[in-house]
Amino acid sequence: MELITPVFSEQEAGALVSQLYGLEASARLLPGERDQNFYVQTRQGKTFVLKIAPASETYDTLDLQNQTLHYLSTQLPELALPRVHPTRDGDFIASLSHASGTQSFVRLLTYIPSKLLAQTRPHTPELLHSLGHTLGRLDRALFNFSHPAAQRVHKWDVSRADQLYDDIHYIAQPGRRKLIEELYRQFEQRAIPYLPELRRSIIHADANDYNVLVDATRTELPRVIGLIDFGDMLYTNTINELAIAAAYAMLDKVDPLASARHVVSGYHQALPLTEAELEVLYPLICARLCISAINAARQQADQPHNSYLQISTQPVWALLEQLAPLSAQLAHYTFRQACALPACPHTATVVDWLTHNSQQIGRLVEPEMTVDNTLVFDLSIDSLELGNVTDFSDTEEFGRRLFARMKAANAAIGIGKYNEARPIYTAPMFDCPTDNGLEQRTIHVGLDIFMEAGTPIFAPLAGTVHSVKNNVGDKDYGPTIVLQHSIPEAELTFYTLYGHLSTDSLAGLQEGMPIKRGTLLARIGKEHENGGWPPHLHFQIISDMLGKGGEFPGVINPSEREVWLSISPDPNLIAGIPAACFPKERSISDERILAIRQKHIGSNLSISYHQPLHIVRGYRQYLYTDTGRHYLDAVNNVAHVGHNHPHVVQAGQRQMAILNTNTRYLHENLVRYAERLCAMLPPELSVCYFVCSGSEANELALRLARAHSRQKDIIVVDTAYHGNTTTLIDISPYKFDGPGGTGAPPYVHVVPLPDSYRGLYRGNQPQAGERYARHIAEVIARMQQQEKGPAAFICESIGGCAGQVVLPEGYLQAAYQHVRQAGGVCIADEVQTGFGRAGSHFWAFETQGVVPDIVTMGKPIGNGHPLGAVVTTQEIAATFDNGMEYFNTFGGNPVSCAIGMAVLDVIEQEQLQENARKTGAYLLQGLRELQGRHPLIGDVRGLGLFIGVELVLNRETLEPAAEQAAYIANRMRDHGILISTDGPLHNALKIKPPIVFDEANADLLIAALDKILGEDFVQV
Repeated sequence: MELITPVFSEQEAGALVSQLYGLEASARLLPGERDQNFYVQTRQGKTFVLKIAPASETYDTLDLQNQTLHYLSTQLPELALPRVHPTRDGDFIASLSHASGTQSFVRLLTYIPSKLLAQTRPHTPELLHSLGHTLGRLDRALFNFSHPAAQRVHKWDVSRADQLYDDIHYIAQPGRRKLIEELYRQFEQRAIPYLPELRRSIIHADANDYNVLVDATRTELPRVIGLIDFGDMLYTNTINELAIAAAYAMLDKVDPLASARHVVSGYHQALPLTEAELEVLYPLICARLCISAINAARQQADQPHNSYLQISTQPVWALLEQLAPLSAQLAHYTFRQACALPACPHTATVVDWLTHNSQQIGRLVEPEMTVDNTLVFDLSIDSLELGNVTDFSDTEEFGRRLFARMKAANAAIGIGKYNEARPIYTAPMFDCPTDNGLEQRTIHVGLDIFMEAGTPIFAPLAGTVHSVKNNVGDKDYGPTIVLQHSIPEAELTFYTLYGHLSTDSLAGLQEGMPIKRGTLLARIGKEHENGGWPPHLHFQIISDMLGKGGEFPGVINPSEREVWLSISPDPNLIAGIPAACFPKERSISDERILAIRQKHIGSNLSISYHQPLHIVRGYRQYLYTDTGRHYLDAVNNVAHVGHNHPHVVQAGQRQMAILNTNTRYLHENLVRYAERLCAMLPPELSVCYFVCSGSEANELALRLARAHSRQKDIIVVDTAYHGNTTTLIDISPYKFDGPGGTGAPPYVHVVPLPDSYRGLYRGNQPQAGERYARHIAEVIARMQQQEKGPAAFICESIGGCAGQVVLPEGYLQAAYQHVRQAGGVCIADEVQTGFGRAGSHFWAFETQGVVPDIVTMGKPIGNGHPLGAVVTTQEIAATFDNGMEYFNTFGGNPVSCAIGMAVLDVIEQEQLQENARKTGAYLLQGLRELQGRHPLIGDVRGLGLFIGVELVLNRETLEPAAEQAAYIANRMRDHGILISTDGPLHNALKIKPPIVFDEANADLLIAALDKILGEDFVQV
């Protein structure tokens, strides 16, 4: 917007409001391109905008705005639009005469308290969809509205963008001028001829991000609620409304086309677009941006010292340069798909022709592909054929694996499927930056035919050579041929692409050369000719080359899947692989999974995140969805040494293939594992019991304690969670004091959580640990008054569900002393914290300088395998051996013990405890730096890679920020990073990744969290 020099001062504007409207008010100048705008507040607190039009403005134009606002208030009363306030005389437009003999008009409009879209971050898909939907509703209502003043010529009318072409000389830089000229030719060719046939109506015509109002309340995520500034209204092509809004929505975006797609989808939902309107939409978007650039250049020439004009056009030029290489057809197809139309409209004709003209289709390779000689691979994300690794940079090994399977199956031909999401595309060239972090191209839109290098490839259809690319070593295709084919009766052309070819076989091929069906076209290349991939033909049908010459993607982003599948239909229409070769599809849709889950799974089994993730694969610190997007797992402390660690998996597979039985027989795995586990503990702890889960471990620990103490009462820490059995729910305040809980049973005694941040003794108070422990002594004293004593005191070594609360120094020492003096047993719950996660020590209880009587283990002990353990003293074990046999059918079986030993191997061999210490310290430092910049972060705490970030709305009152915590967890998921929330107030971010998590991962997490903490919803 151009800032104009005011004719009226703020004092004069206030006096004008009093004179014309009888309101005592103060006025504050607002920016405006043509009008003088003042924010007006009356003594009664009412707010308005005073608009003083320039002398050049006509009465009829202002009446158009007023009449429109009045009409819309009756048609769309829920929309946030200004209302015109009458003068004392009942006029809606007042006239002012000036000493110069000119006059200007004045209006007073209601002020709408809200945020502008320009001030709102982020522009989520939902927000952009609501922008389009609001404008669609507005335009649908305006179809029945007319006003003579709308029939005007306006410099911002997108349909008349060609009129500004004469001003292109104002753009001084040749490169920028050339860009405008190219986009103008696109507008001239793809829009101007069709505009006269399109719908016309009165539109707002300026839905830029400074005129769009967003709901500023915190009750829900931001959405568009209305518009201001109707000064550019005119009668023109209706589609221009959407073009203008989409143009501004694309500014400052990493993926501008995706942003426009959401606006288009919302608009179409409210006002269905015609196919002709979709055809011209992208050229109109570009035309609007060109208008902005040319007008700004002209204004800059008139006001060379106005640096604001130069700054304000930078986003426009940045977007124009982003759009320069973009295919207009791809944009068109993207918008069609957003409207639930077939993205490429003529693909159906190509598919129909190929289906009904199979007699014209020849062989692609020889021998002919049959059920007997063809093996279809499964290279999908969750394929067992890929093994349990995701580092596919070793393409040589990948190729050996595939050809070995072909040999074993006696197959001459191997097939890689079309429309398959694959994890094998790991090179940087497959990375796709988006506004929510990095995604990967994973969806294969061709057909792979694996055969020996040198295998001949034949032209299955007559055509001409469209292009020949001899890109040896290229990481996508290598040498590539594209043939062009025609369907004369439909006046259509389509293309076939042949990639990963032998360089020598391309000799003699030239663009435009006719090719007969059955011609020997090329040969399959060797590994060194196609980026190291195993020998194969990549074959693809293309309905529209999109002006890309011979370069065309064979692997695409999952978010663009439907668009590209429409452009590149199933290659088997030509290849002719028998249907019997293809296995039955295993996957079902997310919607179907949810429906079955809701029907057959208990409804109180929660699902993480607002948009659930369909996870099908894991490796190290990453999880993979069915579409191949990988997520940095910063919350899954069960996969302790990394998801599907090969050494752990192989240990389980090897033992499972030999024997898996119970502990009534002798087996060395049981005793070897018991020895190794006890060696990691203080010498007093030397007797093991193996179980199947952390819950079983804690349940057994209570039995041991009660047998030894001959007491029943249990002392627990507030907010603690110890497991999901009935007994453990009874001793878990996090559950029995939460929703659905019934409170503590009489034998359970709750002591305060030793929380240095929001507990009874905060900060660095001297002897805080001892002061918290005194509450245990008080509980014991009350027990003793009733002639009872504690059976046990059970405490997590770091408070997990409490919000990752680190115990104050000296707490467990004093607590254990009180308990033991009363004859009780001290249980350290290491289900979440053990096995090196604390970094400085192997067990978190060691950081407190104590030795428990019983240690319970679960979660990380088996890296996801159902394994748990209880380790105690010889004395307690002897007491428990009271004649009642303890037996666990699956506890301590050979497979579980093999896996448990493998986990210990990995921790030791890969020095993961040290990694947890080093990376944890690095991550904590980064989080504390964020705390210094973002008031929402109240506390950062943790040991090693067991970290909590507590969020508060006020650092003095500690008012919890639970909504913000949930929002951040979901937004981090959008950015490809998985964290969660925890704590009794649900306001702590939980960060407990596999301990292979490294400093690069920490940097990624901190950068994403920093960005999200700057978004509107989390501001305090």
